[in-house]
Amino acid sequence: MSTTSRSGKALWALTAVVLLGLVLSAFVPGVKLPLIVVQVGFALVHGARRYGWRAVGVFVAAGLVISNILENLSIGTGFPFGHYHYTGGGKIFQVPWFIGPAYLATGYLAWIVATVLLGDVRRGTPWLTTIGTPVIGAFAMTAWDLALDPATSTIRQTWIWENGGGFFGVPLVNFLGWTFTVYLFMQVFALYLRRRGPHPAGTTGSDLQAVLPYAATTLSFFTKFLTGEDTTVTDAAGKTWHTGDIYETSALLTVYGMFFLALLALLRIAQRHHDEPA
Repeated sequence: MSTTSRSGKALWALTAVVLLGLVLSAFVPGVKLPLIVVQVGFALVHGARRYGWRAVGVFVAAGLVISNILENLSIGTGFPFGHYHYTGGGKIFQVPWFIGPAYLATGYLAWIVATVLLGDVRRGTPWLTTIGTPVIGAFAMTAWDLALDPATSTIRQTWIWENGGGFFGVPLVNFLGWTFTVYLFMQVFALYLRRRGPHPAGTTGSDLQAVLPYAATTLSFFTKFLTGEDTTVTDAAGKTWHTGDIYETSALLTVYGMFFLALLALLRIAQRHHDEPA
């Protein structure tokens, strides 16, 4: 068996584990941290097979460093996400250690969705794709944060928005800030790929392996909507919210946000396969 064949099977195995973890995460709280580890492993292996280890290192470094700097800046000054703070321990400066890897793993899936929809970035790629793909990736990533943030902050209080916000206790500026942050680190990655990345004929991983977990993320939000307790919570600004409304809205947003983008990507993959010469 060739090395390429073995790595392809390993990626499908990782994909299956990630899909299972996404389903279980709503029922078994202890699954979440191991799932982050597996998702990061998937991103590293899939990315290395597609772009090479050096390029994956650039993606990881840009994602972790830029997001951590901007989060710490916002905690201190309110820019670019607003005024908030984390409640748990185990921090890198003022940000819990697991936040960066979690966003990095989902960010990689969002990047692949963007490459399917507009085009991958390789050495010499036109500027429209070099800039446009990070823009789409940033929106695909923020679609996840849009569904995640109200429950994680207002209900579970993993972080606290000190002045509250109109979206179940979360301010608009948070989502604008994350769109900017993700675009920034994806643009750094895209510029690296355009200058030093593999040529278009290079070996690539399967788009489907990344798009499926991105789509399956909707399952955990629906499971929480169906099984979550319906009670009330009060945010830091003193406003009361119904948890059932938060869970239902999060599930709704994933359908017309993440799942819609994943569906477009899946149709694009199917179209490309159909158009290939027999």
